[in-house]
Amino acid sequence: MGPSAQLPGTPDVERIVCHVDMDCFYAACERLREPALRGEPVVVGMGYEPGDDGGAVATASYEAREYGVESAQAISVALDLLPRKIDAVDRADLSVEDAGYYRPVDMESYESVAADIREILHANADVVREVSIDEAYLDVTGRTDWDDAGSFAADLKTAISDAVGVTASVGVAPTMSAAKVASDRDKPDGLVVVKPGDVAEFFAPLDVEAVHGVGPVTAAELRELGIETAGDLAAADPARLESRFGERGRRVARFARGDDGRAVEPRGDPKSLSRESAFSEATSDPDRQRDRLLTLAEAVAQRARRKDVFYQTISIKVVTPPFDVQTRAESLPGPVEDPDLVASIASTLFEEFEGEQVRKLGVRVSNLSFAAGDQPSLKQWAGDLRDDVTGGGSDEDATETAETERVNGAAGREPPSNAGRDDDGQRRLGDFQP
Repeated sequence: MGPSAQLPGTPDVERIVCHVDMDCFYAACERLREPALRGEPVVVGMGYEPGDDGGAVATASYEAREYGVESAQAISVALDLLPRKIDAVDRADLSVEDAGYYRPVDMESYESVAADIREILHANADVVREVSIDEAYLDVTGRTDWDDAGSFAADLKTAISDAVGVTASVGVAPTMSAAKVASDRDKPDGLVVVKPGDVAEFFAPLDVEAVHGVGPVTAAELRELGIETAGDLAAADPARLESRFGERGRRVARFARGDDGRAVEPRGDPKSLSRESAFSEATSDPDRQRDRLLTLAEAVAQRARRKDVFYQTISIKVVTPPFDVQTRAESLPGPVEDPDLVASIASTLFEEFEGEQVRKLGVRVSNLSFAAGDQPSLKQWAGDLRDDVTGGGSDEDATETAETERVNGAAGREPPSNAGRDDDGQRRLGDFQP
């Protein structure tokens, strides 16, 4: 039996870690926008344009995977395995039943959905480590105990499904590495709890590649050494592993034994602060829309004040039926902390949408400054306020757009077969950069 992880300074308290991993997240987001895609094979392509065969598969729904479509495949290869529905309709040699839907990556829309999920995660954990747009670790030691950890995780999954409309797989364990593996054990919509003292037993029969930190290349080298399972890895001679793989060899062996004392820690300062709220049903009432917008603006501004944060970009998000996400932003000449200004700019940006059917509203401040010092006033900034991101979203959105453009420049190039991916088979943006 492997040792259980404990909170620093509190040796009698065992850490309870949840790893939350969204199922086929990009495809799930596309289904939110197009409900008709539910149950159908869906392929989301990075660097893909409708009607073309360039780019690579970012994620494939489970229905698409049944046809052999995998992440990192070239779209041209995926199309040979699973033709587009629209092509099959026009060609007698293709079966409509054995065809799927292809969509280009839309990070702005996916980030909008991810923001809703993050709010739920932060509301249910004292510490959250966001790993990517669709994956996070939660330290919930102070929120539940091991007797109720399964019910806690089930309630978390339900909260995400009910509020956002997508499914998550959750692993619960006393270590980060075990929680991550547990979340992948019963996908999709899975829930696996590994209690303290059971980690090594949980790992033992698994393929060695299931151990966190062991990729396909390392797994192949381990198999050359006769190490086929996680149990084999846990029992392997540490000196032999270190001679072949360096310190990483010892580390993954510790993970396989359940020895992982890492604490869940947040990743640095946030890039933005935001508040979002959905109406019970889409509304075109301008008074309801404006009241909600001003409430969100006040909440964001007060949150920034509590954190002693200055901001330079103010933006709004407007979601219209069925799930079309539009953003508008205005950048200031320099960072400020001014609640009235947040409300004023948000109201001005929203004018073009007022009276339209709106499903959800959001207000965000970004381009944040955490440096201490006297706050400058607007009068100290030279020049007029200017809209640097007309129709393009916040500073954070602009970063995503730039990254997507770099990826699109590499359309048609398949990432290396051993490039990183999440356990759900979904490629990350960074895997596609040239």
